[in-house]
Amino acid sequence: MASGEMATAITSTVPQLPNHKVKIKKPGQRACNEKNEKGKFCGGHLKRWFYAADVLEQECGCVEKAWGGDAEVYRCEFCGTLYLPSPEDARGMNVAGPGQLSIFGFVVPPKEEKSKDEKKT
Repeated sequence: MASGEMATAITSTVPQLPNHKVKIKKPGQRACNEKNEKGKFCGGHLKRWFYAADVLEQECGCVEKAWGGDAEVYRCEFCGTLYLPSPEDARGMNVAGPGQLSIFGFVVPPKEEKSKDEKKT
């Protein structure tokens, strides 16, 4: 199966909305992979979209009707394509990704909070 056929199969399983194109993010994906009419990738950053506070979306309302008021949805900053989180992505991970391990082989523990008494001295 070619990659184009795979993308079509995955996109067809995602419930489409009347006014929005909906896709599923790949694990670790941070940029839009939608192609324009010339076949070039959009490449816009995917940002968490709080659609309940969006004035234009309040007029349309199709996202809130489909997924409720607090779904995790990402939107491309250029073309507006909506992305649902990948089921393979770990929950609670930073949107920017897992980060890198130290090249020195050790992990620096987080700083401990000082109590109010220790701060005064």
